[in-house]
Amino acid sequence: MGWSQRARVIMLYGYLLISVGVTVVFLIGIGSLTTAKGMTPFHEWMLSLFLTFFVTKLVFIIVLSLGDLGRFVTGIATNVTKPTSQQTHPYFPGRRKFISELAILLAAFPFTGFLYGMFKGKYAYKLHHKTIYFEDLPEAFDGFTITQLSDIHSGSFDNAHAVQRGVDLAKAQKSDLFVFTGDLVNNAAWEIEPYFHIFNQLKAPFGQFSILGNHDYGDYIHWDSEAEKAQNLETLKQHHKTLGYRLLLDEHVMLEKDGQKLALIGVQNWGKGFIQIGDLDKAMEGLDKDAFKILLSHDPTHWEEKVRYNPTKIHLTLAGHTHGAQFGVEVAGIRWSPVQYRYVDWAGLAQNDGRYLYVNRGFGFLAFSGRVGIWPEVTTITLKKKVA
Repeated sequence: MGWSQRARVIMLYGYLLISVGVTVVFLIGIGSLTTAKGMTPFHEWMLSLFLTFFVTKLVFIIVLSLGDLGRFVTGIATNVTKPTSQQTHPYFPGRRKFISELAILLAAFPFTGFLYGMFKGKYAYKLHHKTIYFEDLPEAFDGFTITQLSDIHSGSFDNAHAVQRGVDLAKAQKSDLFVFTGDLVNNAAWEIEPYFHIFNQLKAPFGQFSILGNHDYGDYIHWDSEAEKAQNLETLKQHHKTLGYRLLLDEHVMLEKDGQKLALIGVQNWGKGFIQIGDLDKAMEGLDKDAFKILLSHDPTHWEEKVRYNPTKIHLTLAGHTHGAQFGVEVAGIRWSPVQYRYVDWAGLAQNDGRYLYVNRGFGFLAFSGRVGIWPEVTTITLKKKVA
């Protein structure tokens, strides 16, 4: 057996051994979720490796199957019309080496892409900046800047130094206002505690404000009692205070500059298919309907269902939630992610009749311990007054 052939055998059996090992560990890990407080970074790594090998094999099998289908059609076309004595043998042509090599080549794309997303992509923070023009923006707030983070999901982090790089990017914007739009944790309040010293560095002259996301209510894991679950939420609310964030719970605050004001509104989670306890009417009680308004609402479906056609105009809504599925393509004007089949507005800026929505792609990650093509985001928004 030549070296090249031995190398192929070693690679084949090595790949199979790793695949089986990852599958076994993944299944053991899933079994432990019955007693654990949700998915830990270990569980997410096992799930991610399992998906990597599964998708790689799936692509390989699909390509080979298409090749075999071609052999089947060719065999039929070549032999079926011939007398038996003239038919070639074997009845179907053998599998061409080119097809096997093509299958390996195409399978290498998801394999390397997923590994990059797991080791590098999930911490490859990108800055997205948008300037939005409004005719009725108070003049004092012309040029006012906002930095937004969303979906930190601190329970998934496995590299505090990398997280610090993302926070440094947010700090470097030196914005007038900092806002966080929900999902500080995956499930439990303690998940953010190891990162207090990182996220409490985010400061802005006009303050730091936050809201809750669907994961912050602890709905996705088992609690020994409702009292324990309720205490977890109260603890998480205190953690927002520890971080220096003013948590807005169906309420608003007025920001004042040079004698002029704008309203910052924050609601609890309201999402289509998710928890719906956010009360926009309560949050705007006592607010002048002509005031310039910015809304913090975790789920973009709230804007789609309740905000964009609300009798009271809300000028700008800042959301998150979708993560852009942590997988997709955003290059050269091409934007695609599987999440678009669930959410109309899944990333970036949308508008309807002068009412704007910005959906942050998320700072952290969940379940799949990686990002491929849809990178973690720090958002800065500049408000500008449109000149008539």
